[in-house]
Formats: sequence, C-alpha cells, structure tokens
Amino acid sequence: MKIIILGAGQVGSSVAANLVSEANDITVVDQDADLLRDLQDRFDLRTVQGHGAHPDVLVRAGAEDADMIIAVTNSDETNMVACQVAYTLFHTPTKIARVRAQSFLDQPKLFGTEALPIDVAISPEALVTDYILRLIENPGTLQVLDFAGGRIRMVAVRAFHGGPLVGQELRTLQEHMPHVKARVAAIYRQDHAIQPEGDTRIEVDDEVFFVAAPAHIRTVMGELRRLDPSYKRLIIAGGGNIGTRLAKALEPNYRVKLIEHNLRRCKRIAEDLERTIVLHGDAADQELLLEENIENTDVFCAVTNDDEANIISAMLAKRLGARKVMALINRPSYVDLVQSGAIDIAISPQQATIGSLLKHVRRGDVVMVHSLRRGAAEAIEAIAHGDPTSSKVVGRRISELKLPKGAVIGALVRGDDVLIAHGETLIESEDHVILFLQDKRRIQEVERLFQVGVTFL
Repeated sequence: MKIIILGAGQVGSSVAANLVSEANDITVVDQDADLLRDLQDRFDLRTVQGHGAHPDVLVRAGAEDADMIIAVTNSDETNMVACQVAYTLFHTPTKIARVRAQSFLDQPKLFGTEALPIDVAISPEALVTDYILRLIENPGTLQVLDFAGGRIRMVAVRAFHGGPLVGQELRTLQEHMPHVKARVAAIYRQDHAIQPEGDTRIEVDDEVFFVAAPAHIRTVMGELRRLDPSYKRLIIAGGGNIGTRLAKALEPNYRVKLIEHNLRRCKRIAEDLERTIVLHGDAADQELLLEENIENTDVFCAVTNDDEANIISAMLAKRLGARKVMALINRPSYVDLVQSGAIDIAISPQQATIGSLLKHVRRGDVVMVHSLRRGAAEAIEAIAHGDPTSSKVVGRRISELKLPKGAVIGALVRGDDVLIAHGETLIESEDHVILFLQDKRRIQEVERLFQVGVTFL
C-alpha cells in the first residue's frame, strides 16, 4: 500500500516503523528536518519537509495516488484539515486522523463525508486509558485484549509457583476446568516463543497468553497463579489527558487519588472530578507518598508525559510498599529495561495505539489487531468470507489449514456463540477467527489465507 504519514513524532515514527517492515511504500511528512533525517537513517522510506495540511506538500508526498493518509501530528486541527484536503483534492480512499481533544470526539457528527471526511478518528489517550482500565479491572494480568466487541478476550499472565497447572501438560487444562472454555494461544519463556501443544508443560515465570470468555478469565488465571484480590485504593501520578480520563472512569468504583505538580491544572481537575482526591505535589516526593498511605495502595499508576519521572515515581512507590505499580513509557528501550523489574507493568502508548491503525492496513477482512511483544507478535480478529470453493478457510477444519509457523487459532465467534478452537473445529462463512501470530513478519501469509478468490465476487 502507498501510505502517507503526517507527523514524525512518537506516534508517527512508531506507525512508520511498523508499516515499513511490511513492504509498504511509506512517505513521512513533517516540518522538523532533524526528525525526518533520523527516520530516513533508520528506515527505508521517503520523507517530505513541510506542513502536512498544505496541498503542495501533499502533492510532493505523492497524495495523488496514495491509498491511505494517516494524520498524526500534534495538532488536531492540522490532522482534520489534512484529511479534508486529501478527500477533496486527491480522493484518498482511507483517511485516519489523530484527534486528542475530547470536545471534538464528543461530536460524532463532525466525522463523515457530509462534514469532515475522516474515516477513522483515533485518540491515543483514550486507547491508553482503556488499556489501563482493563488491567485494573483484571488484577494480576499483564495484558487484556478485547475481541468481537468484548465477547472474548486474550489475556497475558505470568505463571507463578503453586498454580495448579504449572508443571502440568496443557492437555490437562480441560480436566482441571471441565466447564470452562479456554485455550492457551502462546507461551513465552525467557523471551522465547514456545508453540503450545498438548504435551507442552507450563513452567514458573512463563508468560502465558490464553483466550476465554470474560466470565471465565479469573478461573483460568487461578490455574496459573495465586489470584490477586480486587483493587480498591489507587494513586494516579499525572493530571494530563490520560490521568484525568483514568480518574474519571475509575472514581465511581474505586478510591482514587491524583497527584499533579501544576497548581492551576490541579484546581481545574478538582472541579471536573467528583470523588477523586486531587493533591498538589511531586509524585516522586517520598514524604507525600507516605502521608497518602502508599503502603496501603493497591495500584500506583504513573502517567505523566515524562518517562523518567514515571519510572522514578513508580520505582519509589514500589519500594515504599505499593502492591502493584504501572508506568507509562514512550521510549521502547526503556520499556525493555524496566519491565518485570521493580515496575510491574510498563505501558507503551505506541503498542496500545498501533493496533487500531494496523487493522485498516491489513488485507482481507481484519476487524481487530493488537500489537504484542513490542511489535514482534500480533493477535488478530479476521472474518472468514466466501464458500469452500472461493475461500482457503471456509468449510475446512482448523487442522487442515496451512497456517504459517507460530500461528495459533484460539477461538471462533459465530453469531453470539464463542467456540474455543480445536483441530476438528469447522470454520463457517462469517465466523470471526481469533488468531495469535508469534512472528509478525508472516502476516502476509495470514492475509492471503483470509482473502476471497475471484469466483466468490
């Protein structure tokens, strides 16, 4: 695909890195020559210096025959105008805009061909907030991914000593839980992927990805580790977009405190929030944390826009007795450095955001993509179309499919029914197929599998 990315900041460069590795024709537009030079040094892509919403700049970027424009500059207005220009002058088929301001997102009538021709408005802050919410709602998880409108989830957990299934073969999962539908989709041991088979044994410290209906997640987790009690007391460090959204979503059901160092913003947040206690101060201030009973806090979540401040405050909170600490970290090198050390969960905004973009780039009818393992793996929801003559998957058992190495089908969603996948499971037309791919570089093989032949059309 020929794709133009407007904005070479953290989101834009992350999107470029993901898409360029899949043999797409990528052009990045930005006004900062240094950012563009850095991108060109690292990746095989074109760059154009200029304002992303200006028609002459878009012409230089190749907008006349582009398949997609992804506008992710720091300005909502620039992103929206760029999509309008791309639609009006170049008839660009797919237009995606990053929109951060909630006042825009609250008005869905703004987005559509009759108003602003934006096919998809993405809000990284909203996506990150949802990502953190799912972690808080499911204590003990490392990742929680929704598929089929939340009817099925893929969950990552670390196996602990004493879990009933730890040290056992995977085939015993059904014996342990005869009434629970679940399947292990992937296992990572010391950062190496292991293909889950019936005789595979789960070991202590394995990172296990399983698929199950939301109602069964706690039961499956209980087989792999001691269940964490529900969280009640939370401290959020940072009163920016993410921190405020998070507090607003959590305050009806949890006891929430929010720490913000900017006094003016503190006052504004205190007016917006109803039950959250807003504190003016530094989240890395040991005395403040002790005054606010950090040792009795279930979750400390650092979500300022400063990676170093998030890491330091989260490490301090952990040392002072917080049960679970999370830190928002933009730099990928920092994520690798701190994950599973003093910080329990390192949250990468790029990882949380990229999936919502990738699903529009994938060929075949892919409706959901979650980027995993720092972009090396993917969890995909694809819809099977066609009939046995035109499709490589419809009318076939899972054991008959020519899946690429490292690909595992975890479940099917058929209408309102969730079917846990087995070798004998037959795929029908319009089934939603939940698939885990250990090596994202083999995505094209999966795309070809789900594309419908000409005979069906």
